[in-house]
Amino acid sequence: MKHYDHKTIEAKWQAYWDEHGLFEASEKGEGEKQYILDMFPYPSSAGLHVGHPEGYTATDIVSRFERMRGKQVLHPMGWDAFGLPAENFAIKQGVHPQETTWSNIENFKRQIKSLGFSYDWSREVNTASPDYYRWTQWLFLELYNRGLAYKKQAPVNWCESCQTVLAREQVVDGKCERCGHEVVQKDLAQWFFKITDFADRLLEDLEGLDWPEPIKLMQTNWIGRSEGGLLTFAVGDESLEVFTTRPDTVFGATYMVIAPEHKLIHTLEGKITNIDQVKEYVEQSGKKSELERTDLAKEKTGVPLEGIKAINPATGEEIPVWVADYVLAGYGTGAIMAVPGHDVRDWEFAKQYNLPVVAVIDGGDVEKEAHVGEGSLTNSGEFDGLSVEEGKQKIVAWLGERGAGELSVNYRLRDWLVSRQRYWGAPIPILYCEQCGEVPVAADQLPVELPDDVDFRPTGESPLARSEKFHKVSCPKCGAFEGVRREVDTMDTFVDSSWYFLRYADAGNDTEFASKEALDKWCPVDLYVGGAEHAVLHLLYARFVTKALQDAGHVDFSEPFLKLRNQGMILAEDGRKMSKSLGNVINPDDVVAEYGADTLRLYEMFMGPLEDSKPWSTKSIIGVRRFLEKFWLVVHEVVRELGNEGVRESDVRANGHSPVPKDDTPLTRLAHRTLKKVTSDIEQFKFNTAISAMMIYLTELAKNKESAGVVQHLRLLSVMLNPFAPHMTEEVWQLLGGDDSVMRQSWPGYDDALTQSDTIELVLSVNGKVRDKMQVSASISEDEAKELALASEKVRGFLEGKEPKKVIFVKGKLVNIVI
Repeated sequence: MKHYDHKTIEAKWQAYWDEHGLFEASEKGEGEKQYILDMFPYPSSAGLHVGHPEGYTATDIVSRFERMRGKQVLHPMGWDAFGLPAENFAIKQGVHPQETTWSNIENFKRQIKSLGFSYDWSREVNTASPDYYRWTQWLFLELYNRGLAYKKQAPVNWCESCQTVLAREQVVDGKCERCGHEVVQKDLAQWFFKITDFADRLLEDLEGLDWPEPIKLMQTNWIGRSEGGLLTFAVGDESLEVFTTRPDTVFGATYMVIAPEHKLIHTLEGKITNIDQVKEYVEQSGKKSELERTDLAKEKTGVPLEGIKAINPATGEEIPVWVADYVLAGYGTGAIMAVPGHDVRDWEFAKQYNLPVVAVIDGGDVEKEAHVGEGSLTNSGEFDGLSVEEGKQKIVAWLGERGAGELSVNYRLRDWLVSRQRYWGAPIPILYCEQCGEVPVAADQLPVELPDDVDFRPTGESPLARSEKFHKVSCPKCGAFEGVRREVDTMDTFVDSSWYFLRYADAGNDTEFASKEALDKWCPVDLYVGGAEHAVLHLLYARFVTKALQDAGHVDFSEPFLKLRNQGMILAEDGRKMSKSLGNVINPDDVVAEYGADTLRLYEMFMGPLEDSKPWSTKSIIGVRRFLEKFWLVVHEVVRELGNEGVRESDVRANGHSPVPKDDTPLTRLAHRTLKKVTSDIEQFKFNTAISAMMIYLTELAKNKESAGVVQHLRLLSVMLNPFAPHMTEEVWQLLGGDDSVMRQSWPGYDDALTQSDTIELVLSVNGKVRDKMQVSASISEDEAKELALASEKVRGFLEGKEPKKVIFVKGKLVNIVI
């Protein structure tokens, strides 16, 4: 018998697929389309580890399955190649980031191809290629021309280590998500995308998406829509606006708090008598991260603006104004009315600084703690006795008559900060002319390419500022050469990935980002698979860009990804996250060399539910390899026994080359049940149970390898197993007399009548607790089932000689005895 030589077989079939272009999506094909997409990887220097192929294997199974069902499948791959990690690695190595990135891509592609994934490589994209980022710059200009890209001075998150600003979403626990360094606040002129204009649509459209509920909830909370009142407090000749979800408590506002960045400090600087103390506090606050400032467990700090008072519009009383860093400029209006009687944070601050506390909702003791529960309004003038909800509406209307209030909606979402003071990113296509001011680069002058005459080590200023070649440019408005410079910031790498799925539809187009015909054919994405960590970064940004392009008439859909699934993390054998520093990373190259790509693919799907985190187990992967070897052995034994001619004759006699047996035998019934389960499980992403079903089927085939119809059964198993283990099944298909590639076969249909089992497992319980199980006829009657239950020795042991009060029969499932 021929040994299963995975190295030779896998190389053979990968070459065959490439030679015949079997994975290329046709623009002219007919049939329903399926756009199946992985979140494209960042090509790191470390290469793939065994966690990467998990999601890729899942999408490949579905892609191969859908092709066999007659669908037109677009399944592309590319590289998220710009960004800080690539640049930091290049700086460390002392080479240009393009050199290291291109080398990493070559290695990633080799590793991915070794696993037999059915990607259409003719559509490969690289976000760091000028052919790609030309269209990223075009996207910037589209947003700019529609008023959705703008530059302003703003407090930003600054990473001292990376020497660049970070979007709020890129700050995790007060630290840079890339390097782990503490993030501080800094005031800079930066470019933003106006994602807040789309807040309501981003919320509303979540409803119709087939996404995991936790992801939808994370986006909902990140957008953070809240309804309340916008109230105005007079501060001398100035006014201070606050957004509050509790306008019903305005009579209890005993002081105001503004963020250290609030413009009122500058506006009233001459009237604040302790301005030096205030400025010192503002400077110290700028050194704290957002997390530090909002940490509920930490003691609150603040400084009063002496010489300044605000007027409570409800009571007419003067109340003090404080600056405190627990209030953030980016939330609401950057100012709050403090109601210590009914807010824990305000109560703690008031007690710390001996500020008055007034109860305006009855039912608590505000001297001991803030009362945050329900109650009726009190100490609120004519509104006493109203419920909280009634009070909100009526008090805002009453204040509105006095020009001091209106109903309002606020969002936690802030505009997307896209400026980066680094080299390895797409240059922002804006010029600055001394005569004309801010001028966008003409679309026909794109791409604005990265210069190569720079020292790209970070200094806090973009390296592009130091390039002479980069700034040799004329103003497109007035034609001047003098006094003209390019924007030196580059774009956040999330801009590149916010639209890449569109480029795959028409990757070779050099006249537009994608043709209308190609977009209409392939988009939106039908299935998207990737990590849950992108819930409020990439996924939110891609949704925003899609809606902006829809408004501009470039696409006819509002959501980029109709169905989303997340894969869990594959942990090291010690249960920890794989990390080079821990020395527990498993390289897929080693696994493929020892066990084969099919074994790796099958094992990662067999480990457990796709969405769960699972530890790697070398012992378990050996078990999966044995399953494949068993299949190989059974096929060879059958072929040796029948001979090649006998295999063909047996198959034709059975059913004219159809892989689905039709005779009514126990083995055929198992075949149809297995086919039904595998079909359903692939559709539902239950890959582990699909593999279990095929393992059971193979065990029965091994017992029946001398039966007349075994060739058909083996052909059926090779078709079902093909999406999971494509290399071996191609070889087996040929051995069993199959014509062409097995992946060109149609996915077989099952006969539902033949999926019905002759027996069922009947559960026997006493008072709802399972006490026994037994295999019985599927057609067992109620009386027969009850008789068997009462005769069971295990059940009788729990009856304690008592007569049952009731015996409940659920057909096909259980008998429950109540005593």
